[in-house]
Amino acid sequence: MPRVLVVGESWFTYTVHQKGFDAFHTAEYTEGGGVFLDALRSRGHEVTYVPAHEIPTRVPDTDDGFDAFDVVVISDVGANSFQLPPQTFGASVPAPDRSELVRAFVERGGGVLMIGGYLTFSGIDARARWGRTPLAEALPVVMADRDDRVELPSGAVPEVVGEHPLLRGLERSWPALLGLNEVAVRAEASLLAECAGHPLLVVGGHGAGRSAAFTSDVAPHWAPPPFLAWDGYPELWDRLVRWLAGAEL
Repeated sequence: MPRVLVVGESWFTYTVHQKGFDAFHTAEYTEGGGVFLDALRSRGHEVTYVPAHEIPTRVPDTDDGFDAFDVVVISDVGANSFQLPPQTFGASVPAPDRSELVRAFVERGGGVLMIGGYLTFSGIDARARWGRTPLAEALPVVMADRDDRVELPSGAVPEVVGEHPLLRGLERSWPALLGLNEVAVRAEASLLAECAGHPLLVVGGHGAGRSAAFTSDVAPHWAPPPFLAWDGYPELWDRLVRWLAGAEL
């Protein structure tokens, strides 16, 4: 089965509690991708999970390091975490650009999947910055150079609009989502699903490898509990990862 590197889907929250004259702070660490990781592992995939704050120490910084994987998944973590390791940001010491290494990995035959969120694609206030990285040209979508969030608080039902072995046997309509990142589909890529008229699932190729973009999230808030509990959820990700790894479905 494919060897999958999943990066992101974690965050720290700092809260100020103001109670009259007094105030105090609490801190919490959260990993949001548990259902997604469980779905992949339940189908037999060999999954390595790297939380966002561990990217400088655990995401490979050499081409050979990425050769240990078949697919790289980037979910809800910005490009700065790939391009500004501590030695570069803090001490002006040159270091490899991990976004460029992922692009090279795809060119050699690997697979990459970018999943949406407030810090993927362009993201909130355009802070994710993925459209300005070397990896951008390997993705099957073109990113906006602005805040690209499309909030859908009333919910919108995804619809399958393309034909592909990935989707064979899946329902044509999926449980509602609450938001996504706005992108444009590259001319040579294939649009497979839309949500509220926006691209949701797009697949394509780059060099000898394959790439995919899923523009909503795999966890709340954009992916609410009914989407996570959907019978097609593990099936979709299993097929997508196997296809990205080069399997013919």
